[in-house]
Amino acid sequence: MCQTCGCAITPASPHGKAAAPGGGASGQRTVVEVLQNLLAENDRVADHNRGHFDAHGVLAINLMSSPGAGKTALLEATILALKSRHRIAVIEGDLETDNDARRIRAHGVPAVQITTGTACHLDAASVHRALHDLPLAGLDLLFIENVGNLVCPANFDLGQHLNVTLLSVAEGDDKPAKYPVMFRASDLVVLSKTDLLEVMDDFHPRRAAAALRALGRGTPLIHTAVRRAPSISEWLEWIEAQLRGRAGARRRIAARGAAADRTCFGLGA
Repeated sequence: MCQTCGCAITPASPHGKAAAPGGGASGQRTVVEVLQNLLAENDRVADHNRGHFDAHGVLAINLMSSPGAGKTALLEATILALKSRHRIAVIEGDLETDNDARRIRAHGVPAVQITTGTACHLDAASVHRALHDLPLAGLDLLFIENVGNLVCPANFDLGQHLNVTLLSVAEGDDKPAKYPVMFRASDLVVLSKTDLLEVMDDFHPRRAAAALRALGRGTPLIHTAVRRAPSISEWLEWIEAQLRGRAGARRRIAARGAAADRTCFGLGA
Protein backbone atom coordinates (compact mmCIF):
# COMPACT_ATOMS: atom_id res chain seq x y z
CA MET A 1 0.00 0.00 0.00
CA CYS A 2 1.11 3.61 -0.43
CA GLN A 3 3.17 5.76 1.92
CA THR A 4 1.33 9.01 1.21
CA CYS A 5 -1.98 8.44 2.98
CA GLY A 6 -0.91 6.51 6.05
CA CYS A 7 -2.41 3.20 4.95
CA ALA A 8 1.00 1.58 5.43
CA ILE A 9 1.28 3.07 8.91
CA THR A 10 -1.19 1.18 11.07
CA PRO A 11 -1.01 -0.30 14.58
CA ALA A 12 -0.22 -3.67 12.98
CA SER A 13 2.49 -2.28 10.74
CA PRO A 14 6.15 -2.13 11.80
CA HIS A 15 6.39 1.23 10.02
CA GLY A 16 3.99 2.70 12.59
CA LYS A 17 5.98 1.56 15.62
CA ALA A 18 8.81 4.05 15.36
CA ALA A 19 9.06 5.04 19.00
CA ALA A 20 11.05 7.91 20.43
CA PRO A 21 14.26 7.18 22.34
CA GLY A 22 13.33 5.58 25.63
CA GLY A 23 10.39 3.66 24.15
CA GLY A 24 7.90 6.54 24.12
CA ALA A 25 5.18 7.07 21.56
CA SER A 26 6.20 10.49 20.24
CA GLY A 27 7.30 8.86 16.99
CA GLN A 28 3.70 7.84 16.38
CA ARG A 29 2.51 11.34 17.24
CA THR A 30 4.95 12.74 14.68
CA VAL A 31 3.53 10.42 12.02
CA VAL A 32 0.00 11.62 12.82
CA GLU A 33 1.09 15.26 12.61
CA VAL A 34 2.74 14.69 9.23
CA LEU A 35 -0.39 12.99 7.88
CA GLN A 36 -2.58 15.81 9.18
CA ASN A 37 -0.37 18.35 7.43
CA LEU A 38 -0.45 16.31 4.24
CA LEU A 39 -4.25 16.18 4.25
CA ALA A 40 -4.49 19.90 5.01
CA GLU A 41 -2.31 20.68 1.98
CA ASN A 42 -4.37 18.29 -0.14
CA ASP A 43 -7.57 20.08 0.93
CA ARG A 44 -6.04 23.43 -0.03
CA VAL A 45 -5.25 22.19 -3.55
CA ALA A 46 -8.68 20.53 -3.77
CA ASP A 47 -10.35 23.88 -3.05
CA HIS A 48 -8.21 25.38 -5.81
CA ASN A 49 -9.34 22.66 -8.23
CA ARG A 50 -12.97 23.23 -7.29
CA GLY A 51 -12.49 26.93 -7.99
CA HIS A 52 -11.35 26.04 -11.52
CA PHE A 53 -14.37 23.78 -12.04
CA ASP A 54 -16.78 26.41 -10.74
CA ALA A 55 -15.23 29.20 -12.79
CA HIS A 56 -15.67 27.16 -15.98
CA GLY A 57 -19.09 25.74 -15.10
CA VAL A 58 -17.82 22.15 -15.03
CA LEU A 59 -19.50 19.47 -12.90
CA ALA A 60 -16.80 17.15 -11.50
CA ILE A 61 -17.76 13.63 -10.37
CA ASN A 62 -15.34 11.31 -8.55
CA LEU A 63 -15.95 7.61 -9.35
CA MET A 64 -14.71 5.11 -6.76
CA SER A 65 -14.97 1.34 -6.34
CA SER A 66 -13.07 -1.89 -5.87
CA PRO A 67 -10.91 -2.94 -8.85
CA GLY A 68 -13.04 -4.47 -11.58
CA ALA A 69 -16.40 -3.12 -10.43
CA GLY A 70 -17.03 -1.64 -13.88
CA LYS A 71 -16.15 2.06 -13.63
CA THR A 72 -14.59 2.34 -17.08
CA ALA A 73 -17.33 0.29 -18.75
CA LEU A 74 -19.97 2.51 -17.15
CA LEU A 75 -18.12 5.60 -18.36
CA GLU A 76 -17.99 4.24 -21.91
CA ALA A 77 -21.74 3.63 -21.92
CA THR A 78 -22.33 7.07 -20.37
CA ILE A 79 -20.22 8.81 -23.00
CA LEU A 80 -22.08 7.06 -25.82
CA ALA A 81 -25.40 8.18 -24.33
CA LEU A 82 -24.50 11.78 -23.44
CA LYS A 83 -21.72 13.07 -25.67
CA SER A 84 -24.16 14.47 -28.24
CA ARG A 85 -25.68 16.71 -25.53
CA HIS A 86 -22.80 17.40 -23.14
CA ARG A 87 -19.09 18.05 -23.45
CA ILE A 88 -17.35 15.35 -21.41
CA ALA A 89 -13.77 14.60 -20.31
CA VAL A 90 -12.26 11.95 -18.06
CA ILE A 91 -9.27 11.74 -15.73
CA GLU A 92 -8.19 8.12 -15.24
CA GLY A 93 -6.26 6.87 -12.20
CA ASP A 94 -4.33 3.59 -12.11
CA LEU A 95 -1.06 2.36 -10.66
CA GLU A 96 0.27 1.58 -14.16
CA THR A 97 -0.74 1.59 -17.87
CA ASP A 98 -2.93 3.98 -19.85
CA ASN A 99 -5.36 1.22 -20.85
CA ASP A 100 -8.46 2.94 -19.49
CA ALA A 101 -7.60 6.35 -20.94
CA ARG A 102 -7.17 4.77 -24.37
CA ARG A 103 -10.59 3.13 -24.04
CA ILE A 104 -12.15 6.52 -23.29
CA ARG A 105 -10.32 8.35 -26.09
CA ALA A 106 -11.59 5.74 -28.55
CA HIS A 107 -15.04 7.31 -28.03
CA GLY A 108 -13.82 10.76 -29.09
CA VAL A 109 -13.60 12.16 -25.56
CA PRO A 110 -10.46 13.76 -24.04
CA ALA A 111 -8.91 11.63 -21.30
CA VAL A 112 -5.80 12.11 -19.17
CA GLN A 113 -4.17 9.11 -17.52
CA ILE A 114 -2.60 9.50 -14.07
CA THR A 115 -0.30 6.60 -13.16
CA THR A 116 0.31 6.66 -9.43
CA GLY A 117 3.08 4.05 -9.23
CA THR A 118 2.52 2.75 -5.71
CA ALA A 119 -0.13 5.16 -4.42
CA CYS A 120 -3.52 3.49 -3.99
CA HIS A 121 -5.56 6.67 -4.60
CA LEU A 122 -5.53 9.95 -6.49
CA ASP A 123 -4.84 13.21 -4.68
CA ALA A 124 -5.70 16.81 -5.42
CA ALA A 125 -2.22 17.70 -6.69
CA SER A 126 -2.19 14.92 -9.31
CA VAL A 127 -5.64 15.99 -10.49
CA HIS A 128 -4.49 19.61 -10.66
CA ARG A 129 -1.60 18.64 -12.93
CA ALA A 130 -3.99 16.66 -15.15
CA LEU A 131 -6.26 19.69 -15.53
CA HIS A 132 -3.53 21.46 -17.50
CA ASP A 133 -4.07 18.90 -20.27
CA LEU A 134 -7.85 19.32 -20.46
CA PRO A 135 -9.94 22.02 -22.19
CA LEU A 136 -11.86 23.06 -19.07
CA ALA A 137 -13.42 26.05 -20.81
CA GLY A 138 -15.05 23.68 -23.31
CA LEU A 139 -16.46 21.11 -20.86
CA ASP A 140 -19.73 20.51 -19.05
CA LEU A 141 -18.88 17.31 -17.22
CA LEU A 142 -15.65 15.83 -15.88
CA PHE A 143 -15.42 12.30 -14.51
CA ILE A 144 -12.47 11.40 -12.31
CA GLU A 145 -12.04 7.63 -12.22
CA ASN A 146 -10.13 6.95 -9.02
CA VAL A 147 -7.77 4.05 -8.37
CA GLY A 148 -9.65 0.84 -7.58
CA ASN A 149 -9.71 0.76 -3.76
CA LEU A 150 -12.49 0.95 -1.17
CA VAL A 151 -10.35 2.57 1.54
CA CYS A 152 -7.94 5.43 0.79
CA PRO A 153 -9.75 7.35 -2.00
CA ALA A 154 -12.49 8.31 0.47
CA ASN A 155 -9.97 10.32 2.52
CA PHE A 156 -8.69 12.57 -0.27
CA ASP A 157 -10.74 15.49 -1.59
CA LEU A 158 -9.88 16.06 -5.26
CA GLY A 159 -12.00 19.17 -5.73
CA GLN A 160 -14.96 17.16 -7.05
CA HIS A 161 -18.53 18.20 -6.48
CA LEU A 162 -19.90 14.67 -6.04
CA ASN A 163 -18.68 11.21 -5.02
CA VAL A 164 -20.12 8.11 -6.67
CA THR A 165 -19.21 4.60 -5.51
CA LEU A 166 -19.84 1.49 -7.58
CA LEU A 167 -20.75 -1.76 -5.84
CA SER A 168 -20.59 -4.74 -8.18
CA VAL A 169 -22.88 -7.72 -7.67
CA ALA A 170 -19.73 -9.83 -7.98
CA GLU A 171 -18.74 -8.45 -4.56
CA GLY A 172 -20.36 -9.08 -1.22
CA ASP A 173 -23.62 -7.32 -0.42
CA ASP A 174 -22.14 -6.39 2.97
CA LYS A 175 -19.51 -4.06 1.46
CA PRO A 176 -21.21 -0.87 2.81
CA ALA A 177 -20.98 -2.35 6.33
CA LYS A 178 -17.34 -3.43 5.87
CA TYR A 179 -16.18 -0.15 4.28
CA PRO A 180 -18.34 2.49 5.97
CA VAL A 181 -15.96 5.43 5.39
CA MET A 182 -16.15 5.01 1.62
CA PHE A 183 -19.90 4.56 1.46
CA ARG A 184 -20.61 7.40 3.91
CA ALA A 185 -18.58 9.69 1.65
CA SER A 186 -20.78 8.78 -1.32
CA ASP A 187 -23.51 10.96 -2.77
CA LEU A 188 -24.72 8.02 -4.85
CA VAL A 189 -24.07 4.28 -4.83
CA VAL A 190 -24.34 2.49 -8.17
CA LEU A 191 -25.05 -1.23 -8.07
CA SER A 192 -23.21 -2.44 -11.17
CA LYS A 193 -23.37 -5.61 -13.28
CA THR A 194 -26.94 -6.29 -12.21
CA ASP A 195 -27.40 -8.40 -15.34
CA LEU A 196 -25.40 -11.04 -13.44
CA LEU A 197 -27.80 -11.25 -10.50
CA GLU A 198 -29.43 -14.37 -11.93
CA VAL A 199 -26.15 -16.24 -11.54
CA MET A 200 -24.79 -14.45 -8.44
CA ASP A 201 -27.31 -16.00 -6.07
CA ASP A 202 -25.32 -15.04 -2.96
CA PHE A 203 -25.72 -11.29 -3.61
CA HIS A 204 -29.01 -9.79 -2.45
CA PRO A 205 -29.67 -6.16 -3.44
CA ARG A 206 -32.02 -5.71 -0.47
CA ARG A 207 -29.23 -6.63 1.94
CA ALA A 208 -26.88 -4.19 0.23
CA ALA A 209 -29.51 -1.46 0.47
CA ALA A 210 -30.09 -2.22 4.15
CA ALA A 211 -26.35 -2.08 4.88
CA LEU A 212 -26.20 1.29 3.11
CA ARG A 213 -29.21 2.65 5.05
CA ALA A 214 -27.62 1.54 8.32
CA LEU A 215 -24.86 4.10 7.76
CA GLY A 216 -27.45 6.81 8.42
CA ARG A 217 -26.93 9.05 5.40
CA GLY A 218 -29.85 8.09 3.18
CA THR A 219 -27.54 7.73 0.16
CA PRO A 220 -29.53 6.66 -2.93
CA LEU A 221 -28.77 3.30 -4.53
CA ILE A 222 -29.45 2.72 -8.23
CA HIS A 223 -29.06 -0.35 -10.46
CA THR A 224 -27.02 -0.47 -13.68
CA ALA A 225 -25.79 -2.96 -16.25
CA VAL A 226 -23.75 -2.26 -19.37
CA ARG A 227 -22.97 -5.65 -20.91
CA ARG A 228 -25.49 -8.45 -21.59
CA ALA A 229 -28.65 -6.49 -20.82
CA PRO A 230 -27.69 -2.80 -20.78
CA SER A 231 -29.61 -0.63 -18.33
CA ILE A 232 -28.25 2.76 -17.29
CA SER A 233 -31.33 4.97 -17.49
CA GLU A 234 -31.42 5.70 -13.73
CA TRP A 235 -27.76 6.68 -13.86
CA LEU A 236 -28.26 8.99 -16.82
CA GLU A 237 -31.27 10.63 -15.17
CA TRP A 238 -29.21 11.24 -12.03
CA ILE A 239 -26.42 12.88 -14.02
CA GLU A 240 -28.86 15.09 -15.92
CA ALA A 241 -30.46 16.16 -12.63
CA GLN A 242 -27.04 17.11 -11.20
CA LEU A 243 -26.20 19.11 -14.33
CA ARG A 244 -29.52 20.95 -14.14
CA GLY A 245 -28.92 21.67 -10.47
CA ARG A 246 -25.48 23.13 -11.16
CA ALA A 247 -26.84 25.25 -14.02
CA GLY A 248 -29.64 26.54 -11.81
CA ALA A 249 -27.18 27.41 -9.05
CA ARG A 250 -25.00 29.34 -11.53
CA ARG A 251 -28.03 31.30 -12.75
CA ARG A 252 -29.02 32.19 -9.18
CA ILE A 253 -25.48 33.33 -8.36
CA ALA A 254 -25.32 35.42 -11.54
CA ALA A 255 -28.71 36.98 -10.76
CA ARG A 256 -27.60 37.89 -7.24
CA GLY A 257 -24.40 39.41 -8.63
CA ALA A 258 -26.34 41.47 -11.17
CA ALA A 259 -28.72 42.68 -8.46
CA ALA A 260 -25.77 43.69 -6.28
CA ASP A 261 -24.22 45.60 -9.17
CA ARG A 262 -27.45 47.50 -9.78
CA THR A 263 -27.67 48.43 -6.12
CA CYS A 264 -24.02 49.45 -6.01
CA PHE A 265 -24.49 51.83 -8.95
CA GLY A 266 -27.78 53.24 -7.63
CA LEU A 267 -29.88 51.33 -10.14
CA GLY A 268 -31.77 49.20 -7.64
CA ALA A 269 -33.84 49.64 -4.55
